[in-house]
Amino acid sequence: MGALHEGHVSLLRRARAECDVVVMSLFVNPTQFAPGEDFERYPRDEARDAALAEEAGVDVVFAPSAGEIYPEGFATTVHVTGVTAVLCGDPRSRGPEHFDGVATVVAKLFSICSPDVAYFGQKDYQQTLVIRRMAADLNLPVRVEVCPIVREPDGLALSSRNAYLGSDDRRRAPALKRALDAAQREIAAGSAAGDAAASGRAVLAEAEVDPEYFEVLRADDLSAPSAAPGERLVIAVAARVGPARLIDNCLAEVPVSGARPNGTDPVSGAVTTNVGGT
Repeated sequence: MGALHEGHVSLLRRARAECDVVVMSLFVNPTQFAPGEDFERYPRDEARDAALAEEAGVDVVFAPSAGEIYPEGFATTVHVTGVTAVLCGDPRSRGPEHFDGVATVVAKLFSICSPDVAYFGQKDYQQTLVIRRMAADLNLPVRVEVCPIVREPDGLALSSRNAYLGSDDRRRAPALKRALDAAQREIAAGSAAGDAAASGRAVLAEAEVDPEYFEVLRADDLSAPSAAPGERLVIAVAARVGPARLIDNCLAEVPVSGARPNGTDPVSGAVTTNVGGT
């Protein structure tokens, strides 16, 4: 949606390395913003974004207007069930309408651009599940690749909304990653999902960050975990830090006797990456 940062650019570089032609869509999608959210003030700098895209080797920047994507009389919505019912899709969070907006605009972008491969970031983990489900159910001939989270040296996941953070908010924001790490360690030690989530919430409370949610769920479909050995999990958090609503996640695995959890994406093998370090 613009305001490109190194996380976005890493997707562009991956596409450039693997594809003959690279198209980047640039569109702040109004239908995925809830009433009262930051659509009007969402950071926009199309000229800067286009320059970064060119530097990364992008061949085409597709930057339509809202009227081109949603012309007068537009009356179609793509609705994905199941994975949209929790986390950001919970009515207490952004609500399922958020993912209706995401699925609809991505379906249109896929239809317009006809990509063979589409690259998305793991930071929006739930969104990647929604898009994969939508593409599979509609028999869209596109492979969805999920790429690693890119982080600041202190662990904060890169996000366009980080621009909203004041100095005190920026100091507190890395607590999201510390909370994920605490929960991930609990899972690796054999703790139950509920206990791992409680550990993560305790880290947030210490940093005076009130989470919108902090959940440990099955990685493939966001259902409740069964604690079966080898089960892949996603630990997901959303929280408002000052004016910014931030999300983050990490992968974990219920330990098997004699095996170490790998912490990788169950489909893409993505792991988290720090800017300036590992």
